[in-house]
Amino acid sequence: MIDDYRHKGMRKKLVDSIREKGIKDENVLESIQTIPRHFFLDSSFTEIAYQDKPFPIGSGQTISQPYTVAFQSELMEISKGDKVLEIGTGSGYQACVLFVMGAKVYSIERHRSLYLKTKTLLSSMGYFPKLFYGDGYEGLPSYAPFDKILVTAGAPFIPNALLQQLKEGGFMIIPLGKGNNQVMTKIIKLNDKDFEKIEYGNFRFVPLLNKKV
Repeated sequence: MIDDYRHKGMRKKLVDSIREKGIKDENVLESIQTIPRHFFLDSSFTEIAYQDKPFPIGSGQTISQPYTVAFQSELMEISKGDKVLEIGTGSGYQACVLFVMGAKVYSIERHRSLYLKTKTLLSSMGYFPKLFYGDGYEGLPSYAPFDKILVTAGAPFIPNALLQQLKEGGFMIIPLGKGNNQVMTKIIKLNDKDFEKIEYGNFRFVPLLNKKV
């Protein structure tokens, strides 16, 4: 795997583009500048890797548009040492962004083939979020509670198991909605019974599916 000046130049242009679209968190921008996104795609798609577009990665999944990754990452308000659960590892790119930002990342993927491929890739790159094969709707109860939870697929409803795994005062970022469009939503856990919801506009994600495959 090669990451040369040309790749770094393309990443800088990508970061400039994302900044122009409104992303202000320097920690997010620096992480995207650091991580070689082309490693997450087949080598023949290097040019596409630094376009602000999603791209298929197999198993019916995509590597999200860089702006969407940046937008969700900014909403996460990562502080060093935050314990974060990610639902939907996919390519592992979003997990790496959070990891480089300083989070302790726990990420779960329902597609076994994708989980195994991503685990091998991230290890070879020197990134070590904790990866799990399982059902995202169930989360990781044995590792709870989490400071923050990030869902990277479109959810038709808010999984109760994930709410239970949040710390009091913690929050979840989740794209909510059925069909082709979802509303990016922040769910803040005030206490065991009370939650606050904030919405941030429409996005498009692959659906959040249950059951391991």
